[in-house]
Amino acid sequence: MKFYLEITLLPNPEVGINFLWSKVFQQIHLGLVELQEEQVPIGVSFPEYVIGEKYSVLGSKCRLFARDDATLARFDAGKWLARLSDYVHCTSIRPVPEKILGYATYQRQQPKTSKERLARRYAKRHGLGVAEALQTTIDLSDKATPNAGYKMQFRYCDMPPKAIATPFIRLKSLSSEQTFCLWIKKTLVAEASEEGFSRYGLSPKATVPEF
Repeated sequence: MKFYLEITLLPNPEVGINFLWSKVFQQIHLGLVELQEEQVPIGVSFPEYVIGEKYSVLGSKCRLFARDDATLARFDAGKWLARLSDYVHCTSIRPVPEKILGYATYQRQQPKTSKERLARRYAKRHGLGVAEALQTTIDLSDKATPNAGYKMQFRYCDMPPKAIATPFIRLKSLSSEQTFCLWIKKTLVAEASEEGFSRYGLSPKATVPEF
């Protein structure tokens, strides 16, 4: 990854940063989908990313990386962020500095115990809508040995939320229009890897430079 541009979310007392991330990243995702490439040639990073026991944040900046400036020019970040121009600042395309701190991967993390994810799987198996699956009473009495310590009936919507340290962006699915959380996990790695990215600019293997 030799070139990048940086997007900064501008402070605004009327618009929360989480809401703004949802709008900005939704547009970035739409732009990456528009490239119509199975292996997206653009990766994202969050230079202010922090994860800890008490709080985790993406920060207020996002970088888009590509092997050449022509790829970023073709993506045309200004076009996709035009309607958010009062809330974001987008730099010109720049070469990556010669001296960097190292490399990292930013990948999608999908918690297995998310009630929304479990409901989506149940809905797909039983031909239901996700909203209906969340409210459906699941009966386990014919599938498990009765045990006084476990409920034999439950609803996904009643499951308590699981505390997940990974920061996330709330997005809307382009296919189902259902809202979901895109958890983003950062991992520092020793060497660069130039595999393709997903349509969210994320990958468990492809790296982006840190600086």
